[in-house]
Amino acid sequence: MLDRHITPLIRPAVDALARSLVKLGLRANHITLSAFAIGIIAMICIALRAYFMAAILILVSRLCDALDGAVARQTEATDAGGFLDIALDFLFYAGIVLAFAFAAPKTNALPAAVLLMSFVGTTSSFLAFAALAAKRGITSMEYPDKSFYFLGGLAEATETLIIFIAMCIWPRWFPQLAYAFAFLCAITTFTRIVGGYQTLKK
Repeated sequence: MLDRHITPLIRPAVDALARSLVKLGLRANHITLSAFAIGIIAMICIALRAYFMAAILILVSRLCDALDGAVARQTEATDAGGFLDIALDFLFYAGIVLAFAFAAPKTNALPAAVLLMSFVGTTSSFLAFAALAAKRGITSMEYPDKSFYFLGGLAEATETLIIFIAMCIWPRWFPQLAYAFAFLCAITTFTRIVGGYQTLKK
């Protein structure tokens, strides 16, 4: 929901930083892999209950995730790069939730499982529609720079980042935050299924 509003605000700064990285010889795939590696370290920090460090690493990882697309647009955007980006993004999101379950299994395991189930709904509806939209040549006017049709919703990247940082700041509130975000993801899944079905039906 917030991505379409946040992206135009941060794009000038992201593009400027991307130009500097291109001059250094970095490519989009390098940044994509770096973002995921930093994310793995963040997962380890969460599992070890080093939440402050995890929050910083999550922010750095998501900054890199914004940069890889900008670098790709300034060099060469490829389907392989787009695939790598989205696949590692979803692994990152799931891994952060799983890490909280490892940090406190007795209190966090069930809400983490519920949240991961909700992620299955958002990602499956997202990717299934994207695949069929590509087959039919449907493009997104709201997200023209994406590698595929980007179907939005209540719970997108910005909201996920906010909830992850909140979980790191208030780890004892993880169950409540997880259940609340799972509810938003459920609404997102429902709207994507209905909207995607109606779009493809036409």
